[in-house]
Amino acid sequence: MPAVTDPLATPLQFLKGVGPRRAADFERIGVHTVEDLLLRLPRRYENRADVVPIARMRPGQTTTIIGEVVTSGIRPTRRPGFRLFELAVRDASGVTRAVFPNQAFLRDVFQPGQHVVLFGPVEFRQGLQISNPDYEILRDDGEEPEATIHTGRIVPVYEKAGTLTPRIQRSLVHRVLAELPADLPDPLPATVRRARQLMSRREALHLAHFPEAGADVEQLNACATDAQQRLIFEEFFLFQAGVLLRRARQRGDRKPKPVTIDDRVRESARRVLPFKLTDGQREALRAIVADMQKPEPMNRLLQGDVGAGKTIVALIAAIVAMENGLQVAFMAPTEILADQHYVTIRRLLDASRFRIARLTGSVPAAKRRATLAEIASGAVNLVVGTHALAEKGVAFAALGLVIIDEQHRFGVIQRAALREKGTNPDVLVMTATPIPRTLALTTFGDLDVSTIRGLPPGRTPIRTIARSETRRDEVYALVREAVEAGRQAYVIYPLVEDSEKVDLKAATAMAEHLQAEVFPQYHVALLHGRLKADEKERVMAAFARGDVHILVATTVVEVGVDVPNATVMVVEHAERFGLSQLHQLRGRVGRGAAASTCVLVSPPRMGETSQARIDALVASTDGFEIAERDLELRGPGDFFGTRQSGLPSLRVGDLMRDRRLMDLARVEAERWMAEESATSPLTSYLTANWAGRFGLVGVG
Repeated sequence: MPAVTDPLATPLQFLKGVGPRRAADFERIGVHTVEDLLLRLPRRYENRADVVPIARMRPGQTTTIIGEVVTSGIRPTRRPGFRLFELAVRDASGVTRAVFPNQAFLRDVFQPGQHVVLFGPVEFRQGLQISNPDYEILRDDGEEPEATIHTGRIVPVYEKAGTLTPRIQRSLVHRVLAELPADLPDPLPATVRRARQLMSRREALHLAHFPEAGADVEQLNACATDAQQRLIFEEFFLFQAGVLLRRARQRGDRKPKPVTIDDRVRESARRVLPFKLTDGQREALRAIVADMQKPEPMNRLLQGDVGAGKTIVALIAAIVAMENGLQVAFMAPTEILADQHYVTIRRLLDASRFRIARLTGSVPAAKRRATLAEIASGAVNLVVGTHALAEKGVAFAALGLVIIDEQHRFGVIQRAALREKGTNPDVLVMTATPIPRTLALTTFGDLDVSTIRGLPPGRTPIRTIARSETRRDEVYALVREAVEAGRQAYVIYPLVEDSEKVDLKAATAMAEHLQAEVFPQYHVALLHGRLKADEKERVMAAFARGDVHILVATTVVEVGVDVPNATVMVVEHAERFGLSQLHQLRGRVGRGAAASTCVLVSPPRMGETSQARIDALVASTDGFEIAERDLELRGPGDFFGTRQSGLPSLRVGDLMRDRRLMDLARVEAERWMAEESATSPLTSYLTANWAGRFGLVGVG
């Protein structure tokens, strides 16, 4: 079990061969200790074991040769200051040159009579030569030294970082591995190692960096060998064990006042319901209310596709809390979305006794002071806002429920700050970006998950079509047809203003063009993130009333905007958007009973990934299917578009490639938690190191 005396905890700066400059280069890539160094696995592996006779060298090949140095020396070139160090090397079949550009120091390394192993590309330049090869000097008798590490074997190749060449890193890793004690502490409990028949950590580290002769290079490059899989499993197990410990501690927390449910609460909820809940909504609400009645605080994720009706479920939960004398904080990522929620909630609660307030960055100072005082006194029952809710100076009298919408847009610190406004309040986080199972096990491993599938009654799936920019007249005809039928349309652009660097049509310029030249008989309005709050509100209100026929906008309408009469969504430069973002934009239409269409407009020729995104959106309206495809296309690091999303920082594992191991690690971590955690030294280690090790901040 890692401890203070663990040799892997040694700072790199104290190792022989690592001076201040190299230590600084390691620091820049997040490598601080011996453990960090050894868990930074090679970028790839090369088989340099197959030795080729010099006579069989061929241009274009990358080859390993073994021979005797005949001559060595420096040769000037026509380029000022540029010199070549050359060797003449021979074996029983012939003689060749080895050429090292601008490496004069090698004259102190090579001497005639030495036996060397060289590995590098073969070129024809005034005869055959091996260019800038990796090298190894053999003993005088021509036998290999005890450890040939740069050539003559399967060689690890590390990513260069500053002055740290692959060769420097290879030498350092080899030396560090050789000095590891036989009884190296192993973080995996012995029961887990036995259950999964895993090799020791020490053996896994050795073989992951310096594989045995005959190892399968393809397997190595796919991180599929037993040694690599053992290290990946270890990382995933430690992560999952830490998540489970965190959940157990959260369950140990107690809230001041669990809610109770009676006929009065049920009747209050029924009065605000605008429609009958779907089976999925009822099931999610049942789980949420059951959590709210428990003595420990709720930590639940509510996920559902665009338009699945998550907000009404959250609002019923809010009514349950407020009927129990508790305050509710409802946090949204943008002012537009916060305003939308505020208007919707205020309308639904209009006949109730509850007071609703709005708190965003644009609320005037005097109004803000009055609102803060009402929140602090308990006069306000529910406050809807942006990250302004989490700021200092916002105090609640009895915060009992925190609802966070589109939670992946908030940093973990913002979420934690809002939670801390109360004493262990219930927390409900919502997202319309369905989370693939692999990410759910990592990003939300400490949350219970409720999923609403399907659409509310009366909704019809949205038709999605792709059109080339060359067919824009056809697209405009579709918009015109919808508006003439009394419907409305969105036209989305990726930028607000013209950019000289990016050849995109900006929303501002195109709104003017559409109004003046394409749709002069209709009212075209513009909405973007740089408008002042009151201007945004005015534009959105006009669009919601039907006074605006065509709304030209940037992605500020990506989430939360709900205008059932809008039935056409045109996305210009669709190739510039992520797949989940396109799905969110598409979800702004299809919110009423009328059939809706989303048109993805893009150039005639696109990159392969852009084409794959558009094809995926045309093929499916299922947000869960789209989320899985988006994860495949972009990878987990970009799935949420922000490093603050709560994804763990993994050293050896890959959430896409190693999904199976994450599932196995979860199973073993659950068994360990149930049977061993109370007495295991791993528990105290994870308590002290888990958040720092995985780059996460503890949040409910």
